[in-house]
Amino acid sequence: MLPVPGARLYYEVRGTGPLLLISQSGEGDAERSTDLVDHLAADFTVLTYDRRGLSRSTLDDPARPATLPEHADDVYRLVADLADEPVAMLGCSIGAVIGLHLAVRHPGRIATLVAHEPVAPWLLPPAERAHHEAELRAIQQTYRAGGLPAAFAQIAQVLGIDPVNQEVEPDLMPQPMTPQRVANFDRFIRHDFTAVVRDALDPVRVSGIAGANDAAGIAGASDHAGSTGIRVVPAAGRTTPRSVFDHRCAQELALLLDTELVEFPGGHNGNTTHPAAYAAQLRRVLRTE
Repeated sequence: MLPVPGARLYYEVRGTGPLLLISQSGEGDAERSTDLVDHLAADFTVLTYDRRGLSRSTLDDPARPATLPEHADDVYRLVADLADEPVAMLGCSIGAVIGLHLAVRHPGRIATLVAHEPVAPWLLPPAERAHHEAELRAIQQTYRAGGLPAAFAQIAQVLGIDPVNQEVEPDLMPQPMTPQRVANFDRFIRHDFTAVVRDALDPVRVSGIAGANDAAGIAGASDHAGSTGIRVVPAAGRTTPRSVFDHRCAQELALLLDTELVEFPGGHNGNTTHPAAYAAQLRRVLRTE
């Protein structure tokens, strides 16, 4: 547990090698990517955590929502407590947006950020941004009126997830819908959706964090926003439809940084549906394979 302003963060560390932080998607806590971590632990010291308000990360005021900058500050404090050098980070969905905030606010803490399908409306052209922000607000309304089953259908449509025909690697055990996961989904939909819609990270600041998007520039990084040297890798699932919200955000991030969009196995949740193949691609991207 790590005390942070307004909360106590639960985190787990597994494996050996350079530190790799994973910031989870959705309602995911430290154990959401457990199968992925199994495939990474021989090469990395993998740090996972419960976002504030989820599972074992307790809040001083449970009724108070968190902003994306606050989530990023939590990650900054975790990394500062555990590492002396810049680390690699995999951010999935909302975790990717947290990573972008961290890169802008504390660039000296990240060497490489793999940003997998960031849910960041501010990356999109104005009309498209307004459309997708309305989609997220509509999911919140559906959840309040009809609960999780109704909201799941809309979330799947917005993020391009096919829950019926979704392919998974063999021998994976699906994560059960426990009361804790239900509570995490409640927090995620009620509060983190609002944080995503209200997020106002400046794309100009994001475009400046990576310099020439050259990993060799990390020696010049510092703890001041606007510094250069972070390697940012926009990523998207191979099976995510190109027109849906999350894939469009990944496309626009690649355009903003003038770099290529890297495909990963699976769709929006490829880290959980294809952990072995996803880990192999992540090692390639991080240049350790």
